[in-house]
Amino acid sequence: MGSASSGLHTRPRGAVRRRFDQLLREVAKFGAVGGAGLLVNLVTFNLVRHATGLQVVRASVIATVVAIVFNYVGFRYFTYRDRDRGGRTREMTLFVLFSAVGLVIENGVLYVATYGFGWDSQLQSNVFKFVGIGIATLFRFWSYRTWVFRTLPAEEPATGTEPGTQPRTRAVLDEPEAQTGAELAPARVRAG
Repeated sequence: MGSASSGLHTRPRGAVRRRFDQLLREVAKFGAVGGAGLLVNLVTFNLVRHATGLQVVRASVIATVVAIVFNYVGFRYFTYRDRDRGGRTREMTLFVLFSAVGLVIENGVLYVATYGFGWDSQLQSNVFKFVGIGIATLFRFWSYRTWVFRTLPAEEPATGTEPGTQPRTRAVLDEPEAQTGAELAPARVRAG
């Protein structure tokens, strides 16, 4: 039982390394857009709070909505530009839904700090706004990458076929609106 290695260990390690590198690049891009969004959020929060005299949490909600719009553009066209672009209505609906949950998390922390503990100085408001953003960011990263900006399915070669032969297929129903009646009958069931 020596230390002879087989080629089996190099392939999975390479695949794991490749997936880790992809995740690292995704986290870096998410962080770049998120960092810019954080700046937009905090600047908007402080401007709205001091220019309008709104209550802390209301000013924070406005700032969060502005940052959500900014972040969508950054995520769609920078972080996740290589992801599935089909179903924009679905993508936008899920983005808004998960962003709303993030908004509740982010502003819930600020609400508890402000109205639960009475910590409402400018510094305290900014610290708890930042903490809320941090907690909500973890949720947003998971939800956006899992549900909103889905990866495209990998194209897998047909298995179990020999070179030069067609793979066996099961019965397949083709889309009727794409064919005429004459083409539809023989195309309904294909046997291998």
